[in-house]
Amino acid sequence: MKPLSVAQCTIGSGRWCLVGAGTAYDGDVLVVGGGIVGLSTAYAITRAAPGTRVTVLEKEPAPARHQTGRNSGVIHSGIYYRPGSLKARYAVRGAAEMIKFCAEYDLPHAVTGKLIVATERDELPRLHALVQRGRENGIPVQELSGAQIAEHEPEVRGLAAIHVQTTGICDYGAVARQLAEASGAEIRYGAEVVQVDRRAGLGVAVRTARGDVVRARVLVNCAGLYCDRIAELTGDEPEVRIVPFRGEYYELARTELVRGLVYPVPDPAFPFLGVHLTRGIDGGVHVGPNAVPALAREGYGWGVVRPGEVARTVAWPGAWRMGRRHWRYGLGELRRSVSKGAFVAAVRRMLPAVEEEDLVRAGAGVRAQAVLRDGGLVDDFLIREGDRAVHVLNAPSPAATASLPIGREVARRALAVLESA
Repeated sequence: MKPLSVAQCTIGSGRWCLVGAGTAYDGDVLVVGGGIVGLSTAYAITRAAPGTRVTVLEKEPAPARHQTGRNSGVIHSGIYYRPGSLKARYAVRGAAEMIKFCAEYDLPHAVTGKLIVATERDELPRLHALVQRGRENGIPVQELSGAQIAEHEPEVRGLAAIHVQTTGICDYGAVARQLAEASGAEIRYGAEVVQVDRRAGLGVAVRTARGDVVRARVLVNCAGLYCDRIAELTGDEPEVRIVPFRGEYYELARTELVRGLVYPVPDPAFPFLGVHLTRGIDGGVHVGPNAVPALAREGYGWGVVRPGEVARTVAWPGAWRMGRRHWRYGLGELRRSVSKGAFVAAVRRMLPAVEEEDLVRAGAGVRAQAVLRDGGLVDDFLIREGDRAVHVLNAPSPAATASLPIGREVARRALAVLESA
């Protein structure tokens, strides 16, 4: 196929387009989003098809400024996820690959294992179900009695627990930066996409907030918190909307209370794992997160409100249906957000020695959760294709853990589209 010319029509008219022939593209594949999934995709493309020209557009001045750089740094084992799902397959495979990647590039990491602790009798059946799920997913799991918990975590109390050996920790921001460097892609920072023009049989062009136009044969949408908007700008109906949930953290002042990673038994009705204790790669202990609706896609505090984004969320029928279905759970999360005492009470279920003054407010993250029109929370990774486009529409946790296999799958689809162009 001959390279195409991309020219701007009259900008004042609000139209700009692909026309004619004779001018080369800026690249073969254009990736929107410089988080760990977008950078892993660029890395996978250049390895699978050397010589493919990849451009990554990231609106921030550096990579990993949102979900990638604002999580607890856990390399998840894959124990929670339905056998056969993308989350299960990619998390199990991705955990091993992430450890290998960190070792290869001398990035800070450790395989620590973790405890999942049942503190109430009604949690025991769910704990046993996790044991079975872990075994179905090929994950080594050790069952512990209440007395045996102290062998791993002397200050933690529970009726029973399981020890998951393959869980670890790393610095995902460092991983993202290494992926960017190793990919060989052109990374453009400060490049917020505001307009997309896709022409069947021609390719795609995007315009950034700075007025730059970037041209490619295939667009890959890894925009995280804004992935549904990028899909719509491209002309594809995503059939989901991103509803942002803020996860608030504390730091544990008495770090000696926790040796490693300690989690509660999760509620299977939700994709959130509950307030947990995580000794990070820096030696500090993160406590959290909760999960409360954010009033902006980058709503890292209650004071950050973007009315247009709130209006977009409430206009989606699925947001109302989700709220009606899960309002009791939501009230509990809101209570832990506004009341430090309630947050401490949740932690004391597993760590009774903790005092309110032991918890120091830390940064927050925002989870990009895809919600269906019927109010269902998308519980697996969601990747869809359009004409000359591949969209990653749901990739919250454990996407960082699973980023290398996710990147390969997205790369495979993008290269297939490129080959057919």
